[in-house]
Order: sequence, then C-alpha cells, then structure tokens
Amino acid sequence: MDIDDILREVDPSFDSVPQETRDVQALTRAWVAERSAPELLPWPADGLFERVNDKIKNQIEKVEEMTGDMDPKTNFALIVIQTELERYRYLVRSYLRARIAKIDKHTLHYLSTDALRSRLSELELAYATRHQALLHNHYLSSFLASFPAGLQNLNDSSGNINMVDTPDLDTAVFVRLLRDTVVQGRGVHKDDEMEGTDGSILILRWSDAKGLCERGDAELV
Repeated sequence: MDIDDILREVDPSFDSVPQETRDVQALTRAWVAERSAPELLPWPADGLFERVNDKIKNQIEKVEEMTGDMDPKTNFALIVIQTELERYRYLVRSYLRARIAKIDKHTLHYLSTDALRSRLSELELAYATRHQALLHNHYLSSFLASFPAGLQNLNDSSGNINMVDTPDLDTAVFVRLLRDTVVQGRGVHKDDEMEGTDGSILILRWSDAKGLCERGDAELV
C-alpha cells in the first residue's frame, strides 16, 4: 500500500494538501526509511523523484533570475527560496547516498535476482552493473587470475557457503504504527505477539517489521 493511501485513510482532507507539500512529506519519509532499513528499499515508482527534480530545476532558475535584484522584498523572497531549495537538495543527496552505500556494500546481492534488481532505479542499476564489472576486473588483475577457473567466481555458493554478502535482516529498527494491528516478533528464546495501537513506537527486528511496513501498518522512524 502506498503511503498516500494510508494518509488518505487517516486524514480525509489529505487530497486538499498541495502536491508539492505531499512530495516533501513523501521524500522525507523515504529518506528516513532508507537510512533506517538495513536493506535497499524499492525505488519510488510514483514519479516522486521526477517531480522533485523538476522542482529543484525550477527553483534554481528562479534564484538565477532573482539574483542581483536590489529590492529588499525580492532579496527576502530570494532567501526563502534558497532555503527551501537547500532543504530539497539535502534530502535528495542524503537519500541517494544512503542507497549508494547499500549498493556498494552488497552489489552482487542486488544484482542476483530480478526481484532485487527491480528495487533499483535505471541509473542505480547501470551504476551497480558497472561498479561490479570494475571490481571484478580489478580482482582478476590483482589475484583471481592466478586461481583455478573454478575458484574465480565471486558469487560461488558451493559447499553450502554463499560468498555473496547479504544485508542483516535481523538488524533492530524503530517503527511507528499507523493503525491498530497485531505485532509479531521473534525473540531469543521464544516468539511472541502483542496488540499494537496506532501511534505506538516499537523496536523490532527488520525481518519482523518489514511486513508491517509493506502492508502500510507501520513506518520506519
């Protein structure tokens, strides 16, 4: 379920909120979630980043037009626009850096299946493919070429040992419940469940919280 659908359920006036405001809210939530989750989350497929990029370009053009105007009112408006522009740019940069860090750390993992590759944007997929090719060529020229051919694969899984490094899905995360729901969690000695209430903030393993977030019952904080 999309976050807009969730907000529309809890706040019927959501549709009256300007699109730009909704985009900032969605971008902020995506940024928080990406920084909190131990694995790469799906790239927003609703055109969010296309709209944000258009907004940034328009703001930059507006700043260039207004720069040099000595009218105090214009200068004040310019400061406001520049402040808003920096907020957008900070969120975008931080969000993309969080995603690139995960791609760099687990490149082979995210290129291993179509389901995982679909989480990447087109540019991220091209980056990850090129990154892995350069890394593999570097390893070949450094030491892999001296190994037997059967030992040169970086994604070998023989002997029940997988060489592909994967994210730790048992990493602890904080989530905020968006509605009353049953929360299930795995413990060290036993599993348990509880009745979670709307607005509660819980700490769970990501493997337990992931389903709640995907269903729209909770969001990462």
